[in-house]
Amino acid sequence: MATKFGTYEELTENLPDLQKAIIDRLKAIILEIHPETVEVVRLGDNAASYGVGPKKMSEAYCYLMPIKKGYVNLGFYNGAQLDDPANLLEGTGKKLRHAKIYDLSQANSASVRQLITVSLHERQAALGL
Repeated sequence: MATKFGTYEELTENLPDLQKAIIDRLKAIILEIHPETVEVVRLGDNAASYGVGPKKMSEAYCYLMPIKKGYVNLGFYNGAQLDDPANLLEGTGKKLRHAKIYDLSQANSASVRQLITVSLHERQAALGL
């Protein structure tokens, strides 16, 4: 089955108000850190990826995924190798890790901003950019 691509608006149009505010704020932070980010929305994955190019597993550094329980997963494709002094990252996969973001204060935290920045720099270094 092919991945269904779509728009950020399609991904977020039916979210509850708080969850929509969280995902919008996280996207805004990503854009503040990396204005040239490449956004790819995969509706089949229920996620928007952000990267230095469109390839999910090699060029993307993070993703936003609204979860039905009302929070947003801020995921990192190479999260297992990221420095995470605030211990926000969860997961046991070989590479992927995510942080569950429940409210705007958490979304606005310096720790979240640092994870996004470190993840971007990791991808840039890995790809020689």
